[in-house]
Amino acid sequence: MFSLLRNRDFGVLWLAGLISFAGNAALLFALPLHIYQLTDSTLATAGVLAAFVLPQVLLGSVAGVFVDQWNRKWTMVAADLSRALFLLPILVAPNQLVVVYTAAAIHGTISLFFRPAEGALLPRLVGEEHLVAANAMNSLNNNLGMLLGPAMGTILYAAFGIGGTVLADGATFLCSALLIASIRTDARPEQDAAAPLGGTLGRRLAQNWRAGLTVIQRNTSLRVLFASSALTGVSEGIFLTLGLSPLVLDVLGGTPAQVGWVGSAQAVGGLIAGVIVVRIGHRLSNRWLLGGGALGIGLADLGSANARFFAGPGTPAVGVAMGFMAAAGPPSVAMVTGRQTLIQEEASDAYRGRVFGALGSAQGIAMVFGLAAGGFLGEIVGLVGILSAAALLRVVAGLGVFAFMPREQSASAAST
Repeated sequence: MFSLLRNRDFGVLWLAGLISFAGNAALLFALPLHIYQLTDSTLATAGVLAAFVLPQVLLGSVAGVFVDQWNRKWTMVAADLSRALFLLPILVAPNQLVVVYTAAAIHGTISLFFRPAEGALLPRLVGEEHLVAANAMNSLNNNLGMLLGPAMGTILYAAFGIGGTVLADGATFLCSALLIASIRTDARPEQDAAAPLGGTLGRRLAQNWRAGLTVIQRNTSLRVLFASSALTGVSEGIFLTLGLSPLVLDVLGGTPAQVGWVGSAQAVGGLIAGVIVVRIGHRLSNRWLLGGGALGIGLADLGSANARFFAGPGTPAVGVAMGFMAAAGPPSVAMVTGRQTLIQEEASDAYRGRVFGALGSAQGIAMVFGLAAGGFLGEIVGLVGILSAAALLRVVAGLGVFAFMPREQSASAAST
């Protein structure tokens, strides 16, 4: 594990991701809590989460086209600096829903360029033989961020309001930008020899975009990955809306501080799992990592949604939910590691940004559907029933991977 961190450029990117992910997790937990306490509406809470996700639906796939044209290091630096800047309006009007939603939407739009650039650059930093370990390290990184971020977000929110959380998140983006700027590896993407050279800019962008979709359409593993991610995206949207503040406060009888406890609990299991996957993940196929991960998360989510049936209201029920969330940590690490590695292995460098961008768009569509379903049905049907159904979607996604993804994963790059 530590040998990877001795790779200077990977270590820098890993530390930058840890800092910015923790700050972003703090904001993503504090903002829905702020909106829910401000409005007492699950629909309004879903609205702020949808503002983060909706840009993925509209622009995710298109952003990948630019990521495959621009220097990926400087794309990430510019994204970090821009995200820090565009959070500032929340400081001026923290209780104006339009301002909060707009800032969240801009933040989500800028993130569309950061995530594909990071995923596409990683093979350059570590080599394809270390991809599983590197992606597991990044997942470990995310779990460290999730351990720190939600608790930090709720503490800052309780002490300083949403403004304190915004300032903290902005500071993490600035630190991340400085670190990424120091990466020495050539971050310019390879160019496809068949890329269009003539015609208008719009025509070339459209042709490059279609070329990226063709890579996905011709690869069975990528098609199964996208279908599985769509199901898990719907589930995630529902859980983001209902599985934290509404579940803890209204069903389990917990406190606002315990919202952060539940959110951090998954990271505890994920930390242990991250170390294990770094060491032995290369022995598992992407099929097992992805399918087993989705299946395990679904079962753990089903338990957390029904925690009230295992213990009395208040801290006991919250404790049960935390236990199930911790159990979701290992499969979460496996699923993310399998997904990232599969794309990096199946798509060549010239197309990775577009494939990652298209996946973000597909997940965004699914998550918006889940957010809408959670927001509307949470007030009509009931939280426990909707959350249980969402958990079963993940179970179906995992079983689908085992049923339809080829058993042998090709390490060769896909091409058009």
